[in-house]
Amino acid sequence: MSEAKIYDDLLSKKAKLAVIGLGYVGLPIALEFARKISVIGFDINAGRVAMMRNGIDPSKEVEAGEFINRDIVFTDDVEVLKQARFFIVAVPTPVDKYNVPDLKPLIGASTTVGKALKRGDYVVYESTTYPGCTEEDCLPVLEKQSDLHFASGDFSLGYSPERINPGDKKHTLRTVIKVVSGGTPLSAEEIAKTYRLVVDAGVHLAPSIKVAEASKIIENTQRDLNIALMNELSLIFDRMGINTYDVIEAAGTKWNFLKFQPGLVGGHCIGIDPYYLTYKAAALGYESKVIASSRYINDDMARYVARRIIKHVLSVSNDPRVLVKGVTFKENVSDIRNSRIVDTVKELLSFSIKVDVEDPYASDEEVHHEYGLHLAREVSGNYDAVIITVPHTQYKDLDDAYFTSITRQGALIADLKGSYKNKIVNRKYWSL
Repeated sequence: MSEAKIYDDLLSKKAKLAVIGLGYVGLPIALEFARKISVIGFDINAGRVAMMRNGIDPSKEVEAGEFINRDIVFTDDVEVLKQARFFIVAVPTPVDKYNVPDLKPLIGASTTVGKALKRGDYVVYESTTYPGCTEEDCLPVLEKQSDLHFASGDFSLGYSPERINPGDKKHTLRTVIKVVSGGTPLSAEEIAKTYRLVVDAGVHLAPSIKVAEASKIIENTQRDLNIALMNELSLIFDRMGINTYDVIEAAGTKWNFLKFQPGLVGGHCIGIDPYYLTYKAAALGYESKVIASSRYINDDMARYVARRIIKHVLSVSNDPRVLVKGVTFKENVSDIRNSRIVDTVKELLSFSIKVDVEDPYASDEEVHHEYGLHLAREVSGNYDAVIITVPHTQYKDLDDAYFTSITRQGALIADLKGSYKNKIVNRKYWSL
């Protein structure tokens, strides 16, 4: 069978597009396509589906107005999914407790799509993974479930890595160039034309699926490496008694200095994706050195912060109390996945230090479900240390008087992002 074209049928609404996985990545994609073509939004979580049917984004990223006048049906029913001819898979790709890639969500989504797959259909993966995963791990599942064969031209395969940045209203799906790829020149062009419907910045057509997969994995690996360098410099400068942010400010006066900053590296991308690359490299007989070292440095920073806090509070109080401001992995989002400050909190608790955690964006139910912690309902005061982890908008105007009012004499203000440099006078100040 010769490979089918799909773009014209999507544009005329003779064919439907489906997005599988409606989280931080999938839902914005589905709603953008629904401006132009007929869309099926599929998620295995019936509770989330019910919320989206009512115009509510469970991830709290998409405004209610974005659901209005969209040609989209939300479902958790595979029978409804079978109406689609173009499938976009946008499910998480986490690692397990040993930092080994956990492909269960991706294989599960492939199994679901395979059951709905028909001759002439297209399947495009957006989930971040190692080069080769789409063709070596996902494709066989699609073929097994559908009894169709990619090599015979029964269906088309592609990869287009997501570049959604939670909380970023500037760099959106429409404004960032989209890398696209296909298993054949025809499918690559059809996929590119389809994505041009929703990406004003245009598309970059990669020469192969593996190249597109690799392009995504090194975006986040490069950032992880740069942050690891700054974290290591922070460890060195701390021993020298100088402020890392002062050093960055001075060095930044040179035109080609890159102003990366130290910090905890969490979330669903930067702290996860490099492990996919090192895993695949090891499978091919190469043990990563630089990437693995960067991961070690960044993963250890939460414990380093904990050790710094423990040393201080035990020196000033027999009944130490610590306040942690911010549990999300970055500012102004509700996403708590892979939040590294939790490692700090658990280390403090292991020393019988009382810890309050508060965050204006995070859900207490989600924090408890994910980490076994509860958010404080109010900031009670008399703390021996305050850790500000992320610069939420609500924290922007906090001043020396505020921190003085909620802490004891001799307390430490640990400002992990350098937001209050030169603003803390009446308490001891420390930043990474």
